[in-house]
Amino acid sequence: MNEVRSMTTPDWLTQHDGSLKLGSDGKTYVLLAGQPYYSLIEVPVAGKFGCAIRQTINGRRLDSQRTFATKHDAINGGLDDLRKALGWG
Repeated sequence: MNEVRSMTTPDWLTQHDGSLKLGSDGKTYVLLAGQPYYSLIEVPVAGKFGCAIRQTINGRRLDSQRTFATKHDAINGGLDDLRKALGWG
């Protein structure tokens, strides 16, 4: 079972009319006003996990330099990096 399925949408995202959705391609999509604006996917990094974040409309990457012990933590870390990049607290 994919660890991301059990994730709940963070408060900061719901405050901006956002939600999370697990895509059939294994990516976690950040939806804003019902539209997929960002995709997040856990990636292997030196025996741990990182998070690749992309804007869906143009493919632009938001690099995250952190690594995590689990896939779930990597997605949460990616969400935190996205929040900071968007200037949402």
